[in-house]
Amino acid sequence: MELFGSYTSPYVRHCRIALLETDTKFSLTETDYDTSAKLSPAKKVPFLHHNDLRLHDSTSILKYVREKAGERFFADTKDFDQYCLVNTAMDAAINIFLLEKDGVKSTQAPYLERQQERINDILQLMEEKDHAVAYEGPHPFSDGELRLGCFLSWGLFRKRFNLDKYPRLEAFVDKLNDYPYFADTDPSKV
Repeated sequence: MELFGSYTSPYVRHCRIALLETDTKFSLTETDYDTSAKLSPAKKVPFLHHNDLRLHDSTSILKYVREKAGERFFADTKDFDQYCLVNTAMDAAINIFLLEKDGVKSTQAPYLERQQERINDILQLMEEKDHAVAYEGPHPFSDGELRLGCFLSWGLFRKRFNLDKYPRLEAFVDKLNDYPYFADTDPSKV
């Protein structure tokens, strides 16, 4: 399997963790914006090539990797909902981050202000939510939990937010940082 993406992408990181957890042999081909625009119709990372199979989104990649290893992708609807909420926050945060790199500030447009509110509201909800769920799977963390951890870690790495007002989320990230596959894929180690 060949995974295309960047070491700093939270989406790619989640896929890398799943590949490591399932002991799947893979290579990571570092890909920039120009290359991803040429090689993937979604024009984003990650994307995966495995023999004749082409997958263009982290969710389909994760589903494929988990099922290929004989695992369920999601144990329950609550974990899947958390995954979806975190994806919403992560998409908004990355869009704001990229627009700011191009000189556009979130305060310049009501739409971007709404995106920032979306991030803040989802972080608050995740802070209130109990993350010590009784997940019973082959790995210590569910995919909803891993997605949340990848987002939080990316946000801290990119200085998009801090967790000072989110002590439960901060403790959650600290717990994840003790998990070798999470620690080994930390974007700050690149």
